[in-house]
Order: sequence, then structure tokens, then C-alpha cells
Amino acid sequence: MYSGHASVGGPALIRELPTVVIRKLAVGPMDNNVYLLRCTATGAELMIDAAAEPERILTLVGGKNLTGIVTTHRHHDHWGALDDVVRATEAPTYAHDADADAIDVPTTHRLHDEDSITVGDVTMGVIHLVGHTPGSLVITFDDPSGHSHLFTGDCLFPGGVGRTWSPEDFDTLYRGVAEKIFDRYDDDTWIYPGHGDDTTLGRERPSLDEWRERGW
Repeated sequence: MYSGHASVGGPALIRELPTVVIRKLAVGPMDNNVYLLRCTATGAELMIDAAAEPERILTLVGGKNLTGIVTTHRHHDHWGALDDVVRATEAPTYAHDADADAIDVPTTHRLHDEDSITVGDVTMGVIHLVGHTPGSLVITFDDPSGHSHLFTGDCLFPGGVGRTWSPEDFDTLYRGVAEKIFDRYDDDTWIYPGHGDDTTLGRERPSLDEWRERGW
């Protein structure tokens, strides 16, 4: 299991699970995380957020096994390299239907809550959350021999939910994170955010009431 922080300009961090290898690369001026998930049985790969620095991202991909690129939400810092990566790999793109039209690169597959994405022999789940944007996505992987892994974009970080722009947006995002993530998943569930360090639900759960009271 890797630990620590993926620094911008540094090498990718690698976490090896029995059925999936996770690579994490920090790119761009906003320290965005790019994740590359590889099915160990087939070599098929899924990218989450082609954020910036396409040359480094394409080096991370390496071969021709990229079977899809998910954009977690419409904000440009999460898809700034998407066009270049798609042109180089011809990989299909995924985004939530509510955010797809705000992404300059056409979306091949428009996702909805509780959809799934197949990567080789592995199935990833889809959670839709509203508040940070109308169509934010969390991509889930339930390790059959371990715990769950959630790629939360800008909806959940160490220390709180993602940024919102009104009390109503915060309430919607907080409720979605509480009901669709904390109420459904165990404390050993690993959280991979769109920026910065990883965390677990167990580390964050004691702070849920504090987040609700402070409103951010």
C-alpha cells in the first residue's frame, strides 16, 4: 500500500491490489490527481481525470490499453489535458449527463447514478453527487478480497466535502456524501480525492457533525 503525497512533477505512486493496480499522478498548478486503474487479469486501463500535463499522463499510460477516461466533473482543471489524451489514445470518454455539455471534449458515454463501467474483468460503480457541480461523479471499486476504494473528485477530501457556492449547495452535497458514501461504506473504505492526499472514511467519520455545523 502506498502512503504519502503525490507531488507535482514527481513520479506516480502505485498501489497494487489483487485485481487492480492504482497509479496516482499529481499534475498542474492546482495539484490535480490523475488516477490510472489497471485490471491485472487483462491489462485494460481506466483513467480518472485527465487534468493537465498531457505528456506526463501519456507516459503514465504507456501502451494501448486505455479503455476509457472518466471526468469526475465539469471544472476545467479536471479535464485540461483530455483532448490531447483522447487524440493520442482514441479512448472513449465518460462524464455525468448533467456536466457533459460543459466539457469541451465530446462525451462518449453519459453516466447516471448507479451506472457501472467495465474495465477488463473489473466492474466500477458510479455515484452521482450534486452540490460542487450538478453532475459530479464518484467512481467506486469494491475489492473482492479487501475493502472498497472510492475516487471522489472534488466531493470529498480529508477534512471535509468539496467547495460549494451557497448554503443550499452545501446542504445538498453534504447530504449526498453522508447518505451515499458514509451510510453505505465501512470505515476502512479508502478515499482518493481530486487533489492532495488520500484518506479513509474511518478518519473522516468523527468529523461529520462538525462539517454540517460549520457549513463547509
